[in-house]
Amino acid sequence: MTGLPRTAHRPVPARSVREEIAAGVTTTLPAAAGYVPLGIAYGVLVMQVGMPWWMAPALSFAAYSGSAELLVIVLAAQSSPLSVIAVTMLLVNFRHVFYAFSFPLHVVEGRLSRLYSMYALVDEAFALTAARPEGWTKPRLLAMQVTFQVTWVVSGMVGVAAGAMIPETIEGLDFALCAMFITLALDAARGVESVPSVLMGGASYLVALAIMPGHSLLVALLIFVGMLVVRHLVAGRGGGGRAPGEGERPRGCGPVARAGTGAGG
Repeated sequence: MTGLPRTAHRPVPARSVREEIAAGVTTTLPAAAGYVPLGIAYGVLVMQVGMPWWMAPALSFAAYSGSAELLVIVLAAQSSPLSVIAVTMLLVNFRHVFYAFSFPLHVVEGRLSRLYSMYALVDEAFALTAARPEGWTKPRLLAMQVTFQVTWVVSGMVGVAAGAMIPETIEGLDFALCAMFITLALDAARGVESVPSVLMGGASYLVALAIMPGHSLLVALLIFVGMLVVRHLVAGRGGGGRAPGEGERPRGCGPVARAGTGAGG
């Protein structure tokens, strides 16, 4: 039974469904509080760039990912082609695929429940389960994910209401997305081992800006992903068959610090 996640053999005390839901909500609220300011900024931005108010909740259900939603609003305001928006979102959110490898999805029974849990597998949900790997049940896990999404949607609607009452455009509000990614980049680049990735990211954007300035973001993402693949292959050939990460000191400040990007990343 070595193929089962490490939480599969941990005994879970028998509790009522109501108690499990309450435990999930209680566990989630402190982390979900971080959604509020960013969600409000997202709602205000939707109104400031001239989008209809319903775009905020619609995106929060169709593409539940805070960083991707902000990115879509900015790109749509710039009249970017739909293909560019779609590929950019795919690249930004592709990391979610790897979350499923250690997320306790095995406790969620039922097709619809499991589909929702997969859909709502955002950065913060993964971070909470990674930080607290024991004790997850279906009601607790779903309550945690629903709490995250409800907080994000409600915060966005509050931002929409606030944005509708602001008569003039707030200069620099569209920089919120850039500021968030700059903060994430600085948080990730805390050691010398991160310097090559930072340099590759900068070089990717400079090349993209030179060869295709009209679609520099998308081209830079593609170039950066290509460079990461090449570096991985080169490191694998020179590693002498050693497993990735074997013998290396773990980096970062714990699973929550590594995974959390705010509003589903």
